[in-house]
Amino acid sequence: MTTDHTTQPEQEWERRVAALWERPDDHEPADFRAAVAALAAERADDDPAALFELGAAHDSTGLPAEAVRLYERALDHGLTGLRRRRAVVQLASSLRNLGRPDRSVELLTAERDIPADRLDADELALSGAVDAFLALALADTGRDREAAALALGALAPLLPRYNRSLAHYARALLTAPDGS
Repeated sequence: MTTDHTTQPEQEWERRVAALWERPDDHEPADFRAAVAALAAERADDDPAALFELGAAHDSTGLPAEAVRLYERALDHGLTGLRRRRAVVQLASSLRNLGRPDRSVELLTAERDIPADRLDADELALSGAVDAFLALALADTGRDREAAALALGALAPLLPRYNRSLAHYARALLTAPDGS
């Protein structure tokens, strides 16, 4: 039997955060950020989970520059687990939107290089998102063939047919100039 080390107040805070994220469109952007900020204020100023949630609230309400600052602080303060992986994806996406696709490629490439056995099931489930956002960043840096190869390679296992063919063609984009 495993022991849950999460305290009751921690579980309650997580429940309230999740409830707020279930219906973000029920709030005006500033009100949503304020609601997340109120929850974050219940934690220490350098609490990585609270910083991440604040970053995500700013990101989802159209303030990517502020989100970048908050994601970076959350990561600097030791954000772990699924939130860490989400923070990397969201940080990279915001950086790309702010005209820094090279940094986005760097972050997502490093994230993609983490061995699967070092990720839990929830973190591993975000691998497709890592690939998708990396493909966008690669396209923004003029690396269209790499972007297409990555996107098609990620798509191949999801198709009901043509999996092997599509995976082969995706790899060929990286080696053959005409994809043949």
